[in-house]
Amino acid sequence: MVYDPWISEHDQKSLRIYSAEQLAERVAAESAEIVVVESDSVKGPVLELGLRAIAATRGDPNNVDIAAATAAGIPVLNTPARNADAVAELTVALLLSVTRHVVTADADVRSGNIFRDGSIPYQRFRGWEINGLTAGLVGLGAVGRATRWRLSGLGMRVIAHDPYNDEARHSLDELLGESDVVSLHAPVTDDTVGMIGAEQFDAMRDGVVFLNTARAQLHDTDALVEALRSGKVAAAGLDHFVGEWLPTDHPLVGMSNVVLTPHIGGATWNTEARQAQQVADDLEALLTGNAPVHILNPEVLG
Repeated sequence: MVYDPWISEHDQKSLRIYSAEQLAERVAAESAEIVVVESDSVKGPVLELGLRAIAATRGDPNNVDIAAATAAGIPVLNTPARNADAVAELTVALLLSVTRHVVTADADVRSGNIFRDGSIPYQRFRGWEINGLTAGLVGLGAVGRATRWRLSGLGMRVIAHDPYNDEARHSLDELLGESDVVSLHAPVTDDTVGMIGAEQFDAMRDGVVFLNTARAQLHDTDALVEALRSGKVAAAGLDHFVGEWLPTDHPLVGMSNVVLTPHIGGATWNTEARQAQQVADDLEALLTGNAPVHILNPEVLG
């Protein structure tokens, strides 16, 4: 077994993601029969090396050419829901951060001038309790369900929209009109890209809290900025941005009612341990002649 970390163990900074050609060269050099990856490209030349299995530590491994792997008879394993709890917990953290002004209050304490302008923090940072509010979840997959469980436990009424889940009975329009908090948990597809735009923000309740711990492609960022400026959206919590970053002069950066995190929803030690165990269990099953639990192309098993 060869272990090749994509993040340097020395400085935790260096990031290396193999192209298909680079990965094929490395696999061939090691005479590897099984490849386990996170983001490396498993396409083209990699699939010509007679692999026994490919495992991707992702729920939706778009870095793997699944159709080509299937044609080559190579099982493709994945790790669905590995980070559902982690992302759900960050969603709750962002919600509480914006409703209770946690980030701005922290900055105020660190400034050393909490009694400026003759006001007191108790006045400046009065927030809202979430108990009794309605949260609308757009997407009720693993993350959506994990978020629903947590928000329900905090006393919120939780409704959902998801055309692929019978438990999500609200239309998108109904959800937007009823929700005090709108939280996105949908995958990026042709149907969901840009699904929350100016029209949808206008349809939301005045003073709504908007959260997106899924992908920024789901909402129109310019429309969100305008909704924040107008007060239609009272606050927002975002964990992803198109291109993975925001320039320092972006309008969202200067808004004190917006909490921004750098795509860390799934970044927990628990997630890493969980996905490793899922892969290990499924590889053991596969290599001992049993059916793995998480396989994207079971037809190759015969």
